[in-house]
Amino acid sequence: MNLVVLQNWLDNASFAVLFLTMLVYWGGAAFPNLPALGALGTAGMAIANLCIATLLGARWIEAGYFPLSNLYESLFFLTWGITAVHLIAENGTRSRLVGVFTTPVAMGITAFAALTLPSTMQSAEPLVPALKSNWLMMHVSVMMLSYSALMVGSILAIAFLVVTRGQNIELQGSSVGTGGYRTNGYRLHKAGELVTQSAVAENNGSALRFDSNTNNGNTAVMNLVTATPEAAAATAVLSPQRLSLADTLDNISYRIIGLGFPLLTIGIIAGGVWANEAWGSYWSWDPKETWALITWLVFAAYLHARITRGWQGRRPAILAASGFVVVWICYLGVNLLGKGLHSYGWFF
Repeated sequence: MNLVVLQNWLDNASFAVLFLTMLVYWGGAAFPNLPALGALGTAGMAIANLCIATLLGARWIEAGYFPLSNLYESLFFLTWGITAVHLIAENGTRSRLVGVFTTPVAMGITAFAALTLPSTMQSAEPLVPALKSNWLMMHVSVMMLSYSALMVGSILAIAFLVVTRGQNIELQGSSVGTGGYRTNGYRLHKAGELVTQSAVAENNGSALRFDSNTNNGNTAVMNLVTATPEAAAATAVLSPQRLSLADTLDNISYRIIGLGFPLLTIGIIAGGVWANEAWGSYWSWDPKETWALITWLVFAAYLHARITRGWQGRRPAILAASGFVVVWICYLGVNLLGKGLHSYGWFF
């Protein structure tokens, strides 16, 4: 089969599969009693990932170099990374909620690459001398994977803000795992904790909880849980289902951003080494380099706030949501609108 024809078929097939998968995930969220929809959604993401991988492989064979030299190729590589990160996150958390938010983004990127870009930008062309280097694969692929992970983590942070309606609720244990349940005092228990009974009596925002240990029926523990006025107000507005969903989204977002940040760091370092080899300077304050540094600082601030300052809930989610915009400016905005060594030059 002609490799060009195969690529044209695969990019359209990827869009169609992702569109149907998005509908399946949304249907699974609307009808949670149909578990088959969740499994079908996971299968759809895996098929889309395989289609894009095949497309990139065919492109590699046809052009003779790693397919990351133009915007069309990088967009599909970004989508492949998003679907791969999605599958990793879904497998690690056993939650189908990830696909509700990631599939629209992956589908939109695929539609932009396959249906919007001019045909001249979709065709493979010989590499310019500066790109004829092994650093093309080492630097660009790591950067694109970091963008994929940071985008997915930021999308889930935005979903957290939507689910919680922007309220500043208190999350317990959101950085160490999910699968807990909440009492009326919003104390989150781990799924494996030896607690079977909980009696709560509330009085002016305070709660007395009596817990019994399953291993020793004669042991009872009474804890006083004091709720802030903000938490008490959130209690009246947010249902336990929303709180459980918010905790899951917060946890997954934190873990995925924690995966993407080291990749971003490695990618920037590799880019500096390649720049020195190609242009004789490790750092030239090119618009792309500047925005890559801004992206690194934003997510470094996010991780610093969570790890050392103990931030949780709304504040780090807002920081991660702003990181989503910064990543897109760094990846696409600078390339299309700016003038520099990394520009694709579509608009200017």
